[in-house]
Amino acid sequence: MPNVWRDAYGGRVTTMEELRRGRLAATRRVDAWWVEPAATALGLVVLFGYLTLRAFDATHVWFAPYISPTVAPPLFTPVAGYPGAVPVEHAWLGAFPAWWPAFLPQSPAFFIPVLAIPFRITCYYYRGAYYKAIFLTPPSCAVGGSTRRYRGETALWLFQNLHRYTLYCALFIIVCLWWEAVAAFFLDGRPGIGVGSVIMVLNAALLSAYTFGCHSWRHLIGGRSDCFSCGAAPSARYGVWKGSSWLNERHMLFAWCSLVWVAATDLYIYLLSTGAVTDWNTWGASGL
Repeated sequence: MPNVWRDAYGGRVTTMEELRRGRLAATRRVDAWWVEPAATALGLVVLFGYLTLRAFDATHVWFAPYISPTVAPPLFTPVAGYPGAVPVEHAWLGAFPAWWPAFLPQSPAFFIPVLAIPFRITCYYYRGAYYKAIFLTPPSCAVGGSTRRYRGETALWLFQNLHRYTLYCALFIIVCLWWEAVAAFFLDGRPGIGVGSVIMVLNAALLSAYTFGCHSWRHLIGGRSDCFSCGAAPSARYGVWKGSSWLNERHMLFAWCSLVWVAATDLYIYLLSTGAVTDWNTWGASGL
């Protein structure tokens, strides 16, 4: 076996010693293997960074009848000092209580919407994505990674095992987002449709596709059963499991599409609330 591998053009790729030492990015691959982890890291940082900033900023998250998914469903809402905030009558428990710490922004995202974060972070796809793209363990197949020793889902990473339980939080949020999506077709009790209505429905649909393609959901509906088709006819449970399996095969696609669309939905409502754009709708007037 050669001590130094070379690509098709005679260029040096890596050495056996480098592979043994696990030098970062050491590889025999000659393709642009770094593009995918770099793009993944950029996407995660930009999208999660944007949504985190918006979660801490409760301004311009409402434009009737639309509500940003970063604060939906709203348990509390600020009364004053936050332009474009969710109306008090729309929050489940009204205005923020007096005991709320003054150093924290009055954002509805700190209650129910924040529960979507542990579901995403512990997701099997996202684990693989940020382990490779952020922690470089390793960044790609047949490529030298970080020298830190992988210890599995133990110690600090023990929380990863909570994924199956965070699923229940995600299912509750999905129901709430569909409720808000339906409400987006009514302005002051008048039925209608706007661009924002369609955007909110797509947001709920993409998040549903991502959630119901989750491995934990597949296990929930298909686990503890040795045979789906042992009866005279396939069970309804088998049909649901097959549908979930179809979504699961496209889990990465829906993970990214839903994440991008959450940010896009929030951005659209933000632009409406600030007056930067106008919503095309059948009500003939902009929401306030």
